[in-house]
Amino acid sequence: MKRLWIPVLVMLGLMAGCKPSEPAEVAQTTANCGLRAAEQGHWVKVPAGSVFLGQDPAFPEEGPGLRVQVPAFEVQAHEVTNRQFAAFVAATGYVTDAEKSMSRTDGGAGSAMFQLGAGLEAGRWTLVPGATWKSPKGPGSNLTGLDHYPVVHVSERDAEAYARWAGGRLPNEVEWEYAAQSGLADPANTRSGAYDNQKKPIANTWQGVFPFQDEGRDGFRAVAPVGCFPASKLGLYDMIGNVWEWTDTAFEGGPAATIKGGSWLCSDNFCGRYRPQARQPQDRDFSSNHIGFRLVRDVKKP
Repeated sequence: MKRLWIPVLVMLGLMAGCKPSEPAEVAQTTANCGLRAAEQGHWVKVPAGSVFLGQDPAFPEEGPGLRVQVPAFEVQAHEVTNRQFAAFVAATGYVTDAEKSMSRTDGGAGSAMFQLGAGLEAGRWTLVPGATWKSPKGPGSNLTGLDHYPVVHVSERDAEAYARWAGGRLPNEVEWEYAAQSGLADPANTRSGAYDNQKKPIANTWQGVFPFQDEGRDGFRAVAPVGCFPASKLGLYDMIGNVWEWTDTAFEGGPAATIKGGSWLCSDNFCGRYRPQARQPQDRDFSSNHIGFRLVRDVKKP
């Protein structure tokens, strides 16, 4: 692990003057929702078209705007789940970067976790040795009851390895943004994937003052099972919020990859990256409890 990019780096600075709280689990207020096994794994065709990248930019890295043409492709309707990733590991014996890091002795071991504070205490980011895809809440935890949640604590390399095995690939940033923007309820309103016209949350984000209190008006105070929120106009679930998603696009041509979509930690007062145009750099070997991925594949010609 090299460094914790935004929001991790910023969060550590924000927390410097605060007394850190003990890690606290906040139970979801909605549990029986989402796509079950028989409903998972289907693909949605995204027709060829164009997208205006960086529409209505909110941060400097989102502009300047550029319209580009995009060939047709198919995208998995939901984020890759723990159940799907477990099948990959069982078939291949694959070991993730977070698991490999546990043997390090230079202090770089672990995967990043945002841990909610108790009461009104601020939450905090920490590197947790033993936090892996199969122990997503840290050492001693497991996947019981989490089969249909998005897999987390996976690096971009881990996601690419799964994609090769599953017969797909990671989307590039243009494909991802095109699919997300095309699915908005109101294409002119880049925030319409997170909130409806009555300001009701329709995606898993943070309502309240980050990092002190998540009101959970969307039904969750942590990651949600895939498909708990309405599908987009294209039939895609959780393109906005829930977990950030890896792409295979280098961020500004550098060594970091670009992640898209925001997560359950995106709030109005801090992150605001619950829009298709939002983009963020992340080290390719980095993993955390708010980054996952989904697959795309090329459309087969007749």
